[in-house]
Amino acid sequence: MGLPAKLLGTGEQELLHLRSHGKTMIKPAIWLVVVAVLFGAVFALLPVSWRPASGWVVTILALALAVPVYLLPLLRWRTTTYTLTNHRLITRSGIINKVGHDVPVARITNVAYERSLTDRMFGCGSLVFTTSAEAPVVLHDIPKVEEVGVAISNLLFGVRG
Repeated sequence: MGLPAKLLGTGEQELLHLRSHGKTMIKPAIWLVVVAVLFGAVFALLPVSWRPASGWVVTILALALAVPVYLLPLLRWRTTTYTLTNHRLITRSGIINKVGHDVPVARITNVAYERSLTDRMFGCGSLVFTTSAEAPVVLHDIPKVEEVGVAISNLLFGVRG
């Protein structure tokens, strides 16, 4: 699901709608497992005479720790999107406070990509857009980064040609 039609200009068509690769959720998922194991062990080691109150305390503490280590990264991942239209590159992010950045396609002068070893293993990478007026725009952990880079280069060639 891409941007709503009301956010697109006249004659503007959405070409790609992306979000970061799921690999960004690996560390938070590992931390969630660590929190669950740690608090499960704490719960198992508590004296039976302390129950049920101790069980509730341990559960509340585990949930309180799970929110920043897993839930917030998940929401950040879900609410960060990158959309390419025939007129502009649109980035949107934010859980409560929304942040957006639009770069006109005509201002993009260069498209490059970067892939580390782990990026190559997961099939993703970072796209770097150089513009004529601003600092480079970097989109991290884009799935199939080479294909997306080629599609954007084709769009740029078509716009300028």
